[in-house]
Amino acid sequence: MFFRRAVTKTLTFDDRLSDARSAGFRTESTGGGKTRIERNGVACVAQQGEGSQPKFTQRAGVVMGDEIGNLTDGGYQKFFVTPHGKKKPAQAHELKAVQDFQEDLREAMGLVALYNEALGTVSNQYIYDRVEGRDKGKHDKPWQAA
Repeated sequence: MFFRRAVTKTLTFDDRLSDARSAGFRTESTGGGKTRIERNGVACVAQQGEGSQPKFTQRAGVVMGDEIGNLTDGGYQKFFVTPHGKKKPAQAHELKAVQDFQEDLREAMGLVALYNEALGTVSNQYIYDRVEGRDKGKHDKPWQAA
């Protein structure tokens, strides 16, 4: 009797994008080897990383016009901020949509789900207790004489 080992197929980046399209995601090339992946008003940008693994150059966020709003945690509230400065408060249904998008995309592309990301929505930037201009320039300490 002969037992054959199952031959594992190594998926290419294009195979993973094809799997995402068959799972209901829309993909379009943005140039420079990058691909925008979108579904139901949520999008991200990926490119081929090491081997066949996709590298996400822009994490999932809400589509605002023709840009993707990055999730920013202001400490008191979450916001979606675009690269050109448009800003809007994040609503619960949008956070749920981003979380569902990330989970479904990882499953469709055959990627590993990380524990901390599976718990909830992860922000791209955290801004807590920031006074504008506080960290710029040299300032005297309150306990030092002026």
